Amino acid sequence: MNSRKKKLRLIQFSLFLLGLIIIFLTYKEDNSDNKKLINAEVQKKIDDKLLNDKNIGDVFFNIQYSGLDMSGNRYILKSAEAYNDKLNQEIVNMKSVNAFFYFKDENILYVDSNSGKYNNKTLDMIFEDGVEAKYNESVLYAGKAEYSNSAGFLTISEEVKIKNESGTIFADKLLFDIKNQTLNIVSETDNTINAEINVK
Repeated sequence: MNSRKKKLRLIQFSLFLLGLIIIFLTYKEDNSDNKKLINAEVQKKIDDKLLNDKNIGDVFFNIQYSGLDMSGNRYILKSAEAYNDKLNQEIVNMKSVNAFFYFKDENILYVDSNSGKYNNKTLDMIFEDGVEAKYNESVLYAGKAEYSNSAGFLTISEEVKIKNESGTIFADKLLFDIKNQTLNIVSETDNTINAEINVK
């Protein structure tokens, strides 16, 4: 065998050996406990999320409930996304909530919120996070609104603000009696209600 062929085979063997070493180093498993892909804090968040998700039941999209309240008024409740609780099947948790209350006197109350809950047994509703309601010429903003079907009450709380053509009212809580169509404005802090009234 001439020296040129020997050199060529030596180079080929060296390249083959180098290739095996590169493959071995690339796919070698690292069994050390020091290197973790995620830190302990992120792992805890993932574990908590998985634990909470165990209580989530079925997930629904673009749902709608409708019916009559105890006073005979019709309502429609819509949600872009909802899921029930495995531990309490009566409660439906909702996102992007819209509700329409059609009163016998032909007035309509619109309520929108970012999230909410609906009890499909008692027909009670809770609206939370960015509540906005429209009734006649008035617009209401609040952090929370609770509708009790059995009591016939709509309770609005958390930084309540009402705007209409007469002015603006700020209160701690509003109690709207749906059956009697009366509104009670409550101040829990200093027994005063802030109002800006337009006098003509």
